[in-house]
Amino acid sequence: MKSILKVGLVLVLCQGFAIHAATVVTNVAGGLYHSLFLMSDGSLWAMGENGNGQLGDGTFNTNGMNRPEQIVSSNVVAAAGGYYFSLFLKGDGSLWGMGHNRYGQLGDGTFSTSSPFGTNRPEQIVSGNVVAIAAGAYHSVFLKSDGSLWAMGRNTYGQLGDGTTNNINAPEQIVPGGVVAIAAGDFHTLFAKSDGSLWGMGNNQFGQLGDGTTNNVLTPEQIVSGGIRAIAAGNVHSVFVKSNGSLWSMGWNYYAQLGDGTFNTTNKPEQIVASDVVTVAGGLYHNLFLTTGGGLWAFGFDLYGQLGDGRTGVATNKPEQIIPGNVTAIAAGGDYSLFVKSDGSLWGMGRNEYGPLGDGFSASACSLPEQIVPSPQPVLTESVSSATNLQFNSTCQFGGTFRLLTSANAAQPLSLWTCVATNVVSVRGANNFVATETNGLSAGTGAQFYILQSQ
Repeated sequence: MKSILKVGLVLVLCQGFAIHAATVVTNVAGGLYHSLFLMSDGSLWAMGENGNGQLGDGTFNTNGMNRPEQIVSSNVVAAAGGYYFSLFLKGDGSLWGMGHNRYGQLGDGTFSTSSPFGTNRPEQIVSGNVVAIAAGAYHSVFLKSDGSLWAMGRNTYGQLGDGTTNNINAPEQIVPGGVVAIAAGDFHTLFAKSDGSLWGMGNNQFGQLGDGTTNNVLTPEQIVSGGIRAIAAGNVHSVFVKSNGSLWSMGWNYYAQLGDGTFNTTNKPEQIVASDVVTVAGGLYHNLFLTTGGGLWAFGFDLYGQLGDGRTGVATNKPEQIIPGNVTAIAAGGDYSLFVKSDGSLWGMGRNEYGPLGDGFSASACSLPEQIVPSPQPVLTESVSSATNLQFNSTCQFGGTFRLLTSANAAQPLSLWTCVATNVVSVRGANNFVATETNGLSAGTGAQFYILQSQ
């Protein structure tokens, strides 16, 4: 997209950056400080913290990547983010992983015992038949096409469900069949069976397993006997949706992450919304859910604006609507949130340390939803001429390096245009690109064209 403004004999064009005009975002996943998303061409993209190689780009960049970068070019169908590692699933049913592996969560048969404790390139873990994946803080679970549940990684609280507290560095089968959905919290695991029952294992310090106790569980136990549609697990809380569209939660509630109107922890499931809920996502201390028609709702901790309601430093203990409709996919990261709209655009809000929002800024929280993909086009807000000089003011809407290019021939390839100004935009705000070109208006030279371009 381009916007054109004519000032005297000058045509000014503002041009943003798009990943690819023919592709759209289809799904999204959030880790602690990093994010993953899928495009309609099957490509996998990532942004955020990368100190353990969790982005899979071949580096260990502790400062993070604050703009999306392509990791895999095609055939990816699902992704999941743990604390410092990532998993993804290809169309052939193969499971891949990258990042932190100190506890064996990548399942490659090793424990990475020295810093940076992982691998920075995707490696294949299982060659086929995997249909679903989930990542906890330091453990992984996956589902095979025969309905069997498998797990690997940290097992301090019994979150792998194998009856021990031993860490495992290769996939082991936990349930032989009948599993249809999985979710991994920080140190606990949930799964649903084909009969609609909900099961859990692992850490239960705050009642996040919903069994009426606060005892850790080393083997799968049934929590709800039937009617489960969707499940999600946060830090030390759990949420699920029943087939009648009702939303339920249990566990720690210090930050209002249960959404029941209180700040009281509970070790049994309690109903939060009576109907119309389609799916749910659990973050560190907050939750997102979608209603029929794509309405986006949120509740819980809002310290960094992760609820997207324009506020920070508060907690909301009742669900509030953020977007009225047309949201198709959601992900709740550490202290940030991401969602996809029906037009294939990716949006985010919340904590942005290390750049998991992918907006070009770092350590700059965003309390309202902002569009990430496709990148919003820079908007020319003012172009002022004084004698032969021109001053440009533009709102770039995302961070990065921007160049002002000029040419007397608008049809000329951009590689042949002349760069007359370069600005690094690192702070949110309006009119954050300012440049003055001396002799930008020369009598008798005809029209001059300008393009503001992200580098």
